[in-house]
Amino acid sequence: MNIPFLDNWRKRHGGSRGTAVMEAAPHDAEGVAQLLSECELLRRQAESAGIDLADTPESLAALDQLLPRWRDDGPEALARLGNDAGLYLGTVVVRTVPGAVWQVWPSGRPVVRLASGREIDVVGAGLDWALDGAPELSQVYAEASEA
Repeated sequence: MNIPFLDNWRKRHGGSRGTAVMEAAPHDAEGVAQLLSECELLRRQAESAGIDLADTPESLAALDQLLPRWRDDGPEALARLGNDAGLYLGTVVVRTVPGAVWQVWPSGRPVVRLASGREIDVVGAGLDWALDGAPELSQVYAEASEA
């Protein structure tokens, strides 16, 4: 998400490591899921590479095959892309793995809680993917779908 006043604040105060959801209404799970699924920067990157992000496990595998040209764009762009990758990963898990739901920690950090009770820090996984290429998004998804 590109929010101009927030970008200016980050420049003065340093970037953050991920998204926070503040004051999310617990009864509006669909609204939170919709907000977290936007992933605007990642969707633009994927589209320019000819990848259709249809919220499927196959699209995660396609993202894993992208050349990491964004690593030359600077730390802020890298963090934003990694954040979006994590939110997209979470979106795919929530939409395709039975019993998976978004959970918001008291700090505001969104994670995915599986039916088993295990929580996955998808934003952290997305940031690691953007920085290092590992773990692959499809690998995190495979682990989530087996749990």
